[in-house]
Formats: sequence, structure tokens, C-alpha cells
Amino acid sequence: MEDSFTTIYLLPVGLAVIMLILGLSLTTADFRRVLMTPRGVGVGLVNLMLVAPLLAFALAEAFSLSPELAVGLVLLGASPGGIMANTLTHLSGGETALSVTMTAVSSAASALTVPLYLALATAHFDAVSLGDVDMAEVVPKVLGITVVPLAIGMVIRHRNPEPVVAADQTLRRVVLAVFAVIVVGTIISEHDTVFDNIAAVGAACLALNLLAMGISFSTSHLARLGPRQATAISLELGIHNSALAITVGAAIDPELVVPATVYSAFMVLTGSAFARMMLIRNRGAAAAEAPAG
Repeated sequence: MEDSFTTIYLLPVGLAVIMLILGLSLTTADFRRVLMTPRGVGVGLVNLMLVAPLLAFALAEAFSLSPELAVGLVLLGASPGGIMANTLTHLSGGETALSVTMTAVSSAASALTVPLYLALATAHFDAVSLGDVDMAEVVPKVLGITVVPLAIGMVIRHRNPEPVVAADQTLRRVVLAVFAVIVVGTIISEHDTVFDNIAAVGAACLALNLLAMGISFSTSHLARLGPRQATAISLELGIHNSALAITVGAAIDPELVVPATVYSAFMVLTGSAFARMMLIRNRGAAAAEAPAG
């Protein structure tokens, strides 16, 4: 991808804004919850950090994607959960605290996991055109646009909790708007590449979305987690922070952004359909969990 306003400014700044707002919704208690509820968080993070990327590897092979599109699909699969997953979990009656915790931990870990899977995918699929990618440059870039703004947001929340909490709904709308700008800006900037490859990668993206949610829901039940926890984990796997995959991919090769851009076009639709399906069931589970009296 040639350097452009979108690549240099829009994508990194937009993602940093999203991560900053995510930080505004977090407290240190969200990270401590990992130790307090290890089973739910553990199942979710294993699915998010291991199952989803490996599933992306498998689907790239199954659909015979080109090396660049295959790497882009793995980059997407390795991306952390997004704040929209938290919103849909809340609306569906799922366990929002679990969703927020998974988003927080996976986002913080993305500075290591995203470059790791990017390097593995580049080598596995023999993406010659990406051979000059310097992972030593990718790590600080991901760190700077994810962990740093996330931490800044948490500090602001800690120092000014009341106004931040009061502005929560407004901030979530800002996230949706910024995310839309990132996706639309990428499509406009690289429309030829995106539309030339959408047919090739569309089925793989849809399969990744549906299989990731289905597998995570099944493993949640096998781990004897309740439907509210299973909902949170499934939505976390279905609603990735594709803005991160787009931002990292855009700085390397235009084809890398195609899977994340296509995925973004329908992930909210499939996630919303799943959330609606789970709403009634989760209401019953919440009522059963509520103390008597």
C-alpha cells in the first residue's frame, strides 16, 4: 500500500481513539477478575488467542486463498475482541463483565500475539511479497496504537470516574462512528483491491465468523459455563477488533486489509442475530441466578 492520508493518519489515529475509549470503560478490577473467575475467562481467552487464529489458518488452506489474503485472514483471526462485543453481550443479557475482561486482556496481549501470528502466517503461506516485513517495527506499532491508549483511558477513568461513566453511551456511539470511518476509509482508499478480492475471501470470512462463534459456544458448554457466559465468549469471538487488523495490514500490503474489511461488513449482523437469539434464554438464566426475596 502506498503511503496516504488514510494509511499514515486515519487508521492509526482512529484505532487509538477506539482503544482510548475502551480504556475509559475499564478499571483494574476488570483485570483482577481473571483471577477471581478463571474458568470463564480462561475458556474465552483460549478460544480468542488460540482457537480463532488456528481456525483462520485452517480456513485459509481450505479455501485456497492467495498467500496475502491468507495472512490477512490470520491477522484478523488473531485480533482481540472489540468494544462492540461488549455492547452486544449487554444487550443480549450475557455476562458483560466477562466480555469486558476478555476484551481488556486480549487487547493488552495483542502487542505480542498479533505480530507473532503475523510472522507465523507470513512464513507458513510463503508470502514472498511480505518477506521484508520487520516484526521489530510491527510490535512497537501495535503497542503504540493499542496498549498505550488503553492505559491512558484507564488512567483518565481512574481520576475522573463520574463524568466518564456518565458519558458511557455517548462514547460507545463515538466508537461505532470511528469504526465506520475506518472501514469506509479503507474501502475508498483501496477500493480496487477490496472489490477485486471480495468474492475470493467472502466465504472464508463468513466461515471464520460462524465457526468461531459456534466452537466457542460449544466449548463453553463443555466447560460447564452458563448460557450468559457462553454468550459473552461467543460474541467476543464473533466481533473482532477488525480495525486493528486493518490498521496493521494497511501499513504492510493492501491485500492484507481485505479479509478484515469484508468481515466488518457482516460481523455485526451475525453477532446481532446471535444476541437476539440468546436474549430470552439469558433473561431466564439471569432470573434463576438472582437471589430470592
